[in-house]
Amino acid sequence: MRFVQTFELFPFLDTCFSLLAAFVLGALIGAERQYRQRTAGLRTTVLVAVGAAAFVDLAMRLAGAEGAIRVIAYVVSGIGFLGAGVIMKEGMNVRGLNTAATLWCSAAVGACTGADMAAEAALVTLFVIAGNTLLRPLVNAINRIPLNERALEATYEVVVTTRPAALAETRDVLIEQLEAAQYPVSDVTTIERSEEAVDIVARLISTAVDRKELDLVVEKLERLPAVAHATWESSTSD
Repeated sequence: MRFVQTFELFPFLDTCFSLLAAFVLGALIGAERQYRQRTAGLRTTVLVAVGAAAFVDLAMRLAGAEGAIRVIAYVVSGIGFLGAGVIMKEGMNVRGLNTAATLWCSAAVGACTGADMAAEAALVTLFVIAGNTLLRPLVNAINRIPLNERALEATYEVVVTTRPAALAETRDVLIEQLEAAQYPVSDVTTIERSEEAVDIVARLISTAVDRKELDLVVEKLERLPAVAHATWESSTSD
């Protein structure tokens, strides 16, 4: 049997330690994700860490450090496809980016353990957990600070939900209402929500916006028979 010829006790024990360390550290990271009921929870995080550790350890056994480096490069890029699966776009909002980044870091933890760098893997785990827990109050505090839109370039978008049959008519009315309020439109896109609803997103040309005036425009749009919902959103960049 080929197994009898290739089996070596001490390298096998080394592999066991690497996979066990990846399992434990991945579980620590995943527990926080599971507690917050994220898309990728405990099991997914553990499997990512253990899988990365197994691939890197296999490469170390077969081709040494050079082989491990090549495998790590593929792990770094390949885990991106898995992370993309937990990213969801809901209208104007994107969810799951933090969970995808956590999976990416879990793969880094697994790669470290597979390369027999358990101490470094534990350090990465500590930083990942700290990033997902200790930074949360700081993020919430920053989000509560009112934005100074005079100092930042703001982008405004008006979103109207209507029936597919009334799409063209509603879009024309939306543009007319905004231009009548002296808010020219730079771009108009549509997003299909379901078979019975579609979003029309009108992006305004960068200009000073009076929130009360924009509220009045949205109120007029919501009175239209074909409009189920209308709102406006703003985002800023340096």
